[in-house]
Amino acid sequence: MPRPKPAYRLGLSGKLLLLTIPLVMIAEVLIYVPAIANFRMNRLNDRLAAANTAALVLDAAPSGMVPDSLARQILSSIGARAVAIKMGHQRRLLASADLPAAIDHDVDMRTLTVWSAIVDSFEIMLETGNQTIRLVGPASNGAQFIETVVDEAPLRASMYRFSRNLLWVSLIIAILTAALVYLALHYLFVRPMRRLTANLVGFHANPESSARIIVPSQRGDEIGVAERELSDMQRDLVSMLHQKSRLAALGLAVSKINHDLRNLLASSQLLSDQLASVPDPRVQRFAPKLMRSLERAIAFCQSTLSYGRAQEAAPDRRMILIEPVVIEVRESAGLGSDVSISWISAIERGLTIDADPDQLFRVLLNLVRNAAQALENHPKSDVATQQIRITGRREGTVAIVEVSDTGPGVPAKARDHLFEAFQTSGRPGGSGLGLAIAAELVRAHGGNIHLVEGTIGATFRIAIPDRPVELLSIRNERARA
Repeated sequence: MPRPKPAYRLGLSGKLLLLTIPLVMIAEVLIYVPAIANFRMNRLNDRLAAANTAALVLDAAPSGMVPDSLARQILSSIGARAVAIKMGHQRRLLASADLPAAIDHDVDMRTLTVWSAIVDSFEIMLETGNQTIRLVGPASNGAQFIETVVDEAPLRASMYRFSRNLLWVSLIIAILTAALVYLALHYLFVRPMRRLTANLVGFHANPESSARIIVPSQRGDEIGVAERELSDMQRDLVSMLHQKSRLAALGLAVSKINHDLRNLLASSQLLSDQLASVPDPRVQRFAPKLMRSLERAIAFCQSTLSYGRAQEAAPDRRMILIEPVVIEVRESAGLGSDVSISWISAIERGLTIDADPDQLFRVLLNLVRNAAQALENHPKSDVATQQIRITGRREGTVAIVEVSDTGPGVPAKARDHLFEAFQTSGRPGGSGLGLAIAAELVRAHGGNIHLVEGTIGATFRIAIPDRPVELLSIRNERARA
């Protein structure tokens, strides 16, 4: 079913561009605010420096008297309306021209802080008209301080010109910076992410194709790690899907032959029932075993290889003796006394196990057949060493059964996927299902199965714990008794 297309949204590149522009603008604002305050302070300091120079000239005149025309020229050259100094306890007005009736702002450069400089700068730029400023600063001729009265309008005009120039320069820098940042992030992150996204979309369209697996780059950062992990995950998924396909094909094939095979086995069962009536002692000895084998074969056929189709049925557990099951396994595997493979059974006398007898039979039969096939494929240089050994013991409430052989052992490359279907069969015609079926049945009993390291050939150890006893039910049974 095709998925609906999502509504159009900005891609990663568009979002990156929209994010880069405001970040660069914020950076420009953070640069502009102290820059305009610093520009105003420099202009005011220039006015104070010019006022100090004018004060030296005015103070050096004979008798401190300067003609009004010359005083106006000096004040006009420094852009001030008045200049005064304080000597001791006396303030002297050196020159003045067109003084206003009131002063609008007082600025003392000796105590000016950064914050007040920023606030005053924006207040000046937001005002209108031509206010006056009384500017106070240190004097250079031995006086305590110098004062000058200046107009605000020329200062405001110069601050606007500085802002326009800074705006154009900042705009050019911002465009270049945003472009460089965008291109760098696009090539470093956006393009690799687009490659990952395109691969995911293509892999989703055909997850069973090995050609859709991403080829990781040589990057050592997080994107490189993501590419390598995605490649490993896709490779595992393709392998798993191929395995599931084989299981599905196996289940279909068995379903096709199940009906006819079941009828044939049913016919054989009828013949075995008639064979049981023959009075021959040997026939009477083997007929029940033949009937039991046919009944089990019909049950297996009826389940249609449940491993490939669904989960195994829950085990019908009860306390049983292990030794009869082991004897039946040996006979079913065809390991009689006339074969070249020696059979050794070392089961503790009277050893019991809490298990389903049919499922335990299947587990042991799979392990014994694997061992026999490994010995048959192994060179027979020493016949005496070809042995299959089954041991059983109890450790508290856990029954331990081991199946070992003296064959070549399990190859190292097969150990990582030892109990997975279709992974461990190394013989012609093998399906690789034996160990997988055995592991599933053992786990259904709450037990575990594993390969014992450091032994001759291969040794598989099965541990099945007894079910916990419900004390309340036992007490009720005793009370009813």
